[in-house]
This record gives sequence, structure tokens and C-alpha cells, in this order.
Amino acid sequence: MIIVYVLALRNSVPAAVADAGYVFSTVNEFLRQRGKDPLFSVHLVGQTREVSLNNGLFQLRPGMLLTEAGLPDLIIIPSMTGDMMTATFLNKEFAAWIAAQYKRGAAVASLCTGAFLLAHSGILKGRQCTTHWAYANEFRHHYPAVTLLDEKMITDQHGLYSSGGSNAYWNLLLHLVEKYTDRAMAIRTAKYFVIELGRDAQSHFIIFQGLKDHDDDLIRKAQEQIEQQHRDKLTVDQLAETCHLTRRIFERRFKKATRHSVFEYIQRVRVEAAKQKLELGRSSIQDIMYEVGYSDIQTFREVFRDITGMTPLDYRHKYNKEI
Repeated sequence: MIIVYVLALRNSVPAAVADAGYVFSTVNEFLRQRGKDPLFSVHLVGQTREVSLNNGLFQLRPGMLLTEAGLPDLIIIPSMTGDMMTATFLNKEFAAWIAAQYKRGAAVASLCTGAFLLAHSGILKGRQCTTHWAYANEFRHHYPAVTLLDEKMITDQHGLYSSGGSNAYWNLLLHLVEKYTDRAMAIRTAKYFVIELGRDAQSHFIIFQGLKDHDDDLIRKAQEQIEQQHRDKLTVDQLAETCHLTRRIFERRFKKATRHSVFEYIQRVRVEAAKQKLELGRSSIQDIMYEVGYSDIQTFREVFRDITGMTPLDYRHKYNKEI
């Protein structure tokens, strides 16, 4: 029997808590239909016997307190809402417990913003994870020792699992089902919940918002200049000169403040502008290419695909209902 602990966090997303338990319970039912014994023993674990969520709209009633919990095979950290540092602080007692269970052999899976609590536990240091793309800048700011792959739908490394934004946790739950059972059961479960298997990237969902919550005013001004003049042929030397810095010092400070090189930042700003035009306008892809600062169609396509995981044409077909 595989023991699964779903954590009843303060500020957790009720649907994430419920869906995690529901998936494993459903797999148990599918196994019964095959004439097999249930595989998962799922428990809701909390610090108190009742946890109020969404200003009292939902109530969780854990069947097990943290002080009563033994060693699980798998810990599920659900998504959290609100300010992430506040949510993490409200659940800080879980962090040391999670780290201790992982060191004893338990696997740990964070759903969406649950990655903040997982990182707070310390066991992600020097390792990879993903989270909701909208919280990527904040995550990188608070946990620079963790390699954040915010373009990924899920990560799987050394018994640590994580999922990207919001409903991406379904892909992680299916991934775990396949890990603990087999591919056939994962497919059966995916069909039951009408979830598409094989999604491995959330790149095209990301809305690029350059990290500006830093103390370097000169670099913030450079970011604003890039965003306002991305159509122009801006060079690193021009930006450095505007900031009255040598190129080397400018590049170093820019990367430290924004977590991107200057070149990467310019490309992401241009691609974000192109995405908006592809979503809402009827201009040709070549015209859009010129409007956002590119002059070579092949380069534009390659950069666009590298950042979004899709070609400009595929992106337009996906999001522009007028085409």
C-alpha cells in the first residue's frame, strides 16, 4: 500500500486539495474494477482538526494531525493563495516536517505555488522545480539557489516533483499515477478526467513581466527603455551608455537584477509584443515581425519558438478566433 499524505495547508486552494485525493481514490476504484486490491491509502494531514479557507467559504477537516503522522511514501503540497511569503509563513511548521520525511525516503510533490513551501523546506536547494509562471519572478527573488524552470509543465528530480500554473497539477497527478502504476492506468485516468496527456510545457501561457522588484534604479530605467523602444535596434552599448556604465558592469548588474541577460530581455519583450498582436490583430506575421523590431523572418520564427514552444502561425491559430 502506498501511503499518500495531502497537506491541509492554511491558504491552500480547496480544489487542489480535493483533486489530489480524488485522483488516487479513483485509481483505487479502477483497480477494483480490474479485480485488484486498492493501491493508495490517502490521508488529509493538518496542524489542526479544522482548517478554514477562503474566509470561511470552505472547511477542511484533516483525519490526521501532523503530530500523529508516520512516514508516508508520497507527500502532496497543494497550491496556495494570496501573498506567497505570508502563505509560506502561515505553514512554516510543515516545512521542517517535509524536509525530515524526504530525508527518510518520502517523495514530495508540490502543486503550482506549493513550490514556495517546498523551497522553504530547504530540500530544493541546488535542484529544479516549476511553479505558476505569474509567480516566477517572486520565486527567483526569494529562492535564488533553486533552478526554476517556469517554462515546464512538470518537473521530476530525485523524488521531488512540481507542477506549473493552476491546472497543470492535473498533469503532475497523472505523472504520479503512471509512476506508481503503469501507462495504461495513467491513460485510463486521463480519459476519465478528460485531461490531455503529454503536455510538458507551459511556455505559451507565460505573459512576460520583467522582474522590477529590485533596488537597482539604473537597471530599472534600462528595462523601461527596452519596453518602450523594443522596436528600435537597441544595442547593449547604447543601453550601457544611457546608464553611464561600462558594458561589462552594465551586463553584470542587469543579469543580477532581472535574472536575464540584456539580449534575452529584449527578445522576451519583443516576443510578448508579437504575441499580443497575433492574439488580437489581423496583420500578417511579416508585418508583425517588423512592428516588434525584427527584420529577418527566420530569426523571428526561431526566437518565437524558443520562447513560446510554438511557431507564430500555430500561436495565432490557437488564440486568435478571427483567423
